[in-house]
Amino acid sequence: MGNPELEPEERFTYRQYRTWPDSERWELIEGHAWNMSAAPFVRHQRIAGKLFNRISSFLEGKPCEAFIAPFDVLLPAGDESDDEVASVVQPDIVVYCDRSKLHERGARGAPDLAIEVLSPSTSRKDLNEKFRLYEKHGVREYWVVDPGNRAIHVWQPGADGRYGEGELRDLLYDASPIESRVLNGFSVDPSALFANLE
Repeated sequence: MGNPELEPEERFTYRQYRTWPDSERWELIEGHAWNMSAAPFVRHQRIAGKLFNRISSFLEGKPCEAFIAPFDVLLPAGDESDDEVASVVQPDIVVYCDRSKLHERGARGAPDLAIEVLSPSTSRKDLNEKFRLYEKHGVREYWVVDPGNRAIHVWQPGADGRYGEGELRDLLYDASPIESRVLNGFSVDPSALFANLE
């Protein structure tokens, strides 16, 4: 296959993506391939695991369902077939309340909640390309968890469909719980989330 990330002029779709080796992890954003093969740091995994466990427990018996990466999320531009979809991402955690979007290999369509835990190798993409992608496709709530700065940033689209400034919890200045508007009644205590990471 070569290295798609090193050929920026080339565009890919889910058809090609599905043929790439299982030993490699990739995302497609508007046809551009992003290599995710490097394993995340331990603190990234600890935070993602804590959050996923809390969300899964909260959703027990409710119609929404949480998934943890690797889990393919197809974000079509329109009504194109799955094979022609040019944006396929693997958020650290996603929640779907519309189960008709789920299929055998993942999901098609915007999740209700997407969470990314920043890593040095993915932070630029998570805060720029994926931010714009999630906003464009109408993800109802986007959380970015920053282990290095012990902060959580949460965005929901406004009336104009844009995320705006969002809500920030930085342990240095504000350790109050952060509440989800999409998962009514679910909140996270940043102090507990960022405890015992080393």
